[in-house]
Amino acid sequence: MINKVVQDAAAACQDIPDGATLMLGGFGLCGIPENSIKEILRKGIKDLTCISNNAGVDDFGIGLMLQKRQVKKMISSYVGENAEFERQLLSGELEVELIPQGTLAERIRAGGAGIPAFFTPAGYGTEVGEGKESREFNGKMYLMETWLKADFALVKAWKGDTAGNLIYKGTARNFNPMMATAGTITIAEVEELVPVGELDPNLIHTPGIYVQRIYQGKDYEKRIEQRTTR
Repeated sequence: MINKVVQDAAAACQDIPDGATLMLGGFGLCGIPENSIKEILRKGIKDLTCISNNAGVDDFGIGLMLQKRQVKKMISSYVGENAEFERQLLSGELEVELIPQGTLAERIRAGGAGIPAFFTPAGYGTEVGEGKESREFNGKMYLMETWLKADFALVKAWKGDTAGNLIYKGTARNFNPMMATAGTITIAEVEELVPVGELDPNLIHTPGIYVQRIYQGKDYEKRIEQRTTR
């Protein structure tokens, strides 16, 4: 079985070029590929198109990439927690494609499944549907949406093995499994890296066939986006 382990984030991300399209797993700050993002910041890669549910917060995750002007375009479903994202959007500095969250998830899933287009009722009759083909099915109108794919998919899992099989933990699963299928090169960082055979096959969420590189991350902050205390 192919060993897909690379030493660290630097080795995993060493060939990501300027102008690449990236998918970045996570939801808010939950399950984001922290180490890979730090490496992109360190390398100063620019003119990126980033596909992610949102851009987190100003001082962590993709928010730091926005601060350094590394992102040319964001394809997301939510912008509410990031003031810099909002500022760049309103000023026209950042190209943004806002997509209903379910549509974003399905476009990514379609990209991984090799389905170039599908129809959904979400957004019909709104700004989301402007310029898109629509069609009636069983008396209801639907919009045609196209797949999303990326040059590199950066995902984060709880546990993985040397063949690239991944298990996510709790809500950190979110967008990671579908993004892992939709990248030409999928880079997985894991909290725990184990030999092949140690993961229960019944518990694997992402089969290793989708993963090209895997490494064990370190120094995870796992920030909480909004902490409420009593």
